[in-house]
Amino acid sequence: MTGKKVTRRKFVADTGKIGLGVMIVPRHVLGGVGYQAPSDTMNFAVVGFGGMGSENALELAKTENLVAFADVDFAFSEGKVAEKLKDGDKKDRPEGITLKQKFDKAARYSDFRAMLDKQKDIDGVVIATPDHLHAVVAKASMQSGKHVYVQKPLTYSVHEARVLRQLAISNPKIVTQMGNQGHSSDTARLVNEWIQAGVIGPVRAVDVWTNRPVVYWPQGVPLPTGSAPPAPPSSPFGHPFSFGYVNQLLASALGAYPVPPGLHWDLYVGPVAEDVPYHPIYHPFNWRGWIAFGVGALGDMGAHLIDHPFWALGLKYPTSIEATSTQWGTMPVPPDPKAPAGTREAKGYNKPVSYPVATAVHYQFPARGAQPAVKLNWYDGGLYPPRPDLLPDDVPLKSEGGVIFLGDKGILMHDTYGRNARLFPIGLTEDAALVPKSFARIPWSHEMNWVKAIKGETQASCPFEYAALLTETMLLGLVALRTGQGRKILYDGEQMLVTNIREANQYLTREYRAGWAV
Repeated sequence: MTGKKVTRRKFVADTGKIGLGVMIVPRHVLGGVGYQAPSDTMNFAVVGFGGMGSENALELAKTENLVAFADVDFAFSEGKVAEKLKDGDKKDRPEGITLKQKFDKAARYSDFRAMLDKQKDIDGVVIATPDHLHAVVAKASMQSGKHVYVQKPLTYSVHEARVLRQLAISNPKIVTQMGNQGHSSDTARLVNEWIQAGVIGPVRAVDVWTNRPVVYWPQGVPLPTGSAPPAPPSSPFGHPFSFGYVNQLLASALGAYPVPPGLHWDLYVGPVAEDVPYHPIYHPFNWRGWIAFGVGALGDMGAHLIDHPFWALGLKYPTSIEATSTQWGTMPVPPDPKAPAGTREAKGYNKPVSYPVATAVHYQFPARGAQPAVKLNWYDGGLYPPRPDLLPDDVPLKSEGGVIFLGDKGILMHDTYGRNARLFPIGLTEDAALVPKSFARIPWSHEMNWVKAIKGETQASCPFEYAALLTETMLLGLVALRTGQGRKILYDGEQMLVTNIREANQYLTREYRAGWAV
């Protein structure tokens, strides 16, 4: 034996050159108990190895073959892999050691496009970049014939969600999955069974909340300028420290920083049309709060929390959405002397650059058959929904978030990812115990569900056909928010069109840098 690496593609190709009799030798004879033949091993790559990319790879590397990864910051990726070598008690972590071994052998690229062009042995791609790159990488991977696993939110915009959904429908052999792991949980299926069995009666409203982004990443902050602080303005109130001036001081105090060695900032910015100078407030992790790169708390936690009512109630397109929030983070845009008189461009204005700290969004969904219309209310940034009358006084609303289904007979309440489902009044628990299991449970992790689907052993839990609809609903909350407070947008989902406020349609997509359009 030479020890030469055999890829899955080469193994499959070579089997056509030998007699079929060889192929029926029992697997345990070839490799012992628990042996996984090369033909059963998926070659996967990761784009965006820090954060969730390394977590997904940790799970997949237990049984599958990491052949390549692409990242704009190798040092950060290496650090995330090193963190996984020990557990909380500082003991060796076998799966972390396995990941490190495979990570060190994998081909590495700073540009995912070069990886897709040169690395021909990839079966599936895990995409765990910031939100603004999800659709760009997923589309390119699917057009290359790769199966894709995309971290939530599926896309940055409604337009991108439509593009990926249509690609998935047009290419049914490509297995797709969005990385909202709670969708594969037993408790998510339990919630579906209770709701669809009518345990709490017809559901007419749902309240959803999360504490993100509080304590996780900054929002509602101005764009860093790195310039000297401005002189105090005159003020009719006797002091200059208005909200606007305080933000100017903060923007200045955030300073300016050079791009760190080894960080490919131009590739990080990717499809963003405007020039965004590097600042450590964006990378790593904090990108979520910035309009250029992320979609805020709705994108981070909506895929985990809105998912369950969206699925259990059979929702599709909302017909109206309205939103309100605290202050946006902004940057000043100076007056443009060439702009038409009276316009905001002529006067100068503050351009939103980071999402508000706290947001409330209200979605109206139409009736579906015998099911009544539903109003879904979203709260983030530490805002809570009102306590239902049926909720006992000693049951707290958890700060990290949750979901409350409000039915005609009672309420169903659960935590993030569908965990800890419970019913009120308590007597409904007896009815729930009689509900049969009608949703098949998934005995593997969300990542391995995707792998098993690729191997033809099951169906993907959260394919793009569903995930894109969920993502579109989440992002419509931001469309309404950007349209303006105190306004309701009316939405025609079949046409992907805001019908009553035409200028709102600009927020269904984004402007792309040349060569990066989706």
